[in-house]
Amino acid sequence: MSNKKKLSKGETRTEHDSMGGVSIPGDAYWGAQTARAIDNFDISNHRIPPSMIVALGLIKKHAAITNANLDLIPKDINRVIVEAADEIIAGTWNNQFPLDVFQTGSGTSWNMNANELIANRANQLLGMDLGTRSPVHPNDHVNRGQSSNDVIPTAVHIANRLDVSGLIASLQKLIESIEKKGKEYADVVKLGRTHAQDAVPMTVGQEFSAFATQFLKAKERIQRCLPSLEELALGGTAIGTGLNTHPDYKEAVIQGIAKETDIPFRPADNTFEAIAARDAQVELMGALNVLATALMKIANDLRLLASGPRGALGEIQLPTLQPGSSIMPGKVNPVIPEMLIQVAAHISGKAVSVSIAGQHGPLQLNMMHPLIVFETSESILILKNAIDALRTRCIDGLTVDEERMASWIEWSLALVTPLALEIGYDAAATLAYRAFTEKKKIRDILEEEKILPPEKIAALLDPKNMIP
Repeated sequence: MSNKKKLSKGETRTEHDSMGGVSIPGDAYWGAQTARAIDNFDISNHRIPPSMIVALGLIKKHAAITNANLDLIPKDINRVIVEAADEIIAGTWNNQFPLDVFQTGSGTSWNMNANELIANRANQLLGMDLGTRSPVHPNDHVNRGQSSNDVIPTAVHIANRLDVSGLIASLQKLIESIEKKGKEYADVVKLGRTHAQDAVPMTVGQEFSAFATQFLKAKERIQRCLPSLEELALGGTAIGTGLNTHPDYKEAVIQGIAKETDIPFRPADNTFEAIAARDAQVELMGALNVLATALMKIANDLRLLASGPRGALGEIQLPTLQPGSSIMPGKVNPVIPEMLIQVAAHISGKAVSVSIAGQHGPLQLNMMHPLIVFETSESILILKNAIDALRTRCIDGLTVDEERMASWIEWSLALVTPLALEIGYDAAATLAYRAFTEKKKIRDILEEEKILPPEKIAALLDPKNMIP
């Protein structure tokens, strides 16, 4: 960035667009349209996701390369556009995307932000001052062959596809961690529970295999969304007709993006649909909502299994991470599962938000793109971070209390289940009721009444014999 000119703090410049002049901070790389959007949309503290900036940089870079190869822009202009776009992809100019998420629904302001930033930086690389709009123009050169209406849908798909790779990788690590923990305690017998009541025995390995499989299926559902995200609207321009593009433009730009990212992006089968609908994001959020549901279920299971630790189940011990009470010394709470439950609720809300946004595509254009990209990107990031915390700060350090588990089994009325085949269902139910009312073990009642020989009792009440 040797050509970067830094103006003094507080200095301003004036740029012009079709609506007149606009005052802009002298060291800002955005232009007039971005400045107007800054004034119009001071709504929240939410800004463009970093992956969306990368996606816009990729689009502008490969559009410039293609336009130069098609002799639609000069080679020297292509060179500096590509250099500026590479800096955007590297994250150099993230602080030059100041716009609020809540803005014009097409995302035009984000597209023009990228166009103006790249044009200003490209002109600076050529020795020109910021704001000159020449020789590199934000619309005529950086946005050549594009419309915000095909750029933003394309960027949403690229950003989601880039982000979701990290989530899938984190999920796979979590699955492996749970499987490892299940193998560690594969032969430890414990009490199963249904309706929050005692059920027949199972092993810790079996219980954890359910957790691993649930996450595996969640991962596979997300992976099934990838082909939809890899379909790009670029080349459709305003409504899908491809007006103002070269016939060879679309294929070449998307091929360049695919090669650089090593992701099999491809042109949309129908650009009209690709611009008007955001069904791929609704599909993605559906899969993420399934993952959130799994997180909610398993986090609650972990809380229950660790509850007490002396006044409730207390079958597992979660890692001790922080004090749990300002008044009760020694109390430790299941903080990671509690965090996960809140995350899951948050993601489910975002899934609803994207579903509503997907419904707002009147005629030829969805008008809720900024919200859609924010909700999807944030969901992916939050889920990835939560899953990493679950693995490293909960599952990896989890231990089980085998003595406690054995005690719960011995006291459980569910031990009567195998007896139904020996003495009949009704007699077994009567036996269980008596054990409950007299606060005795099933084994004690059987031995008192001498209903079966001791060796038969021992075999029938051995929990390991109840596990196929």
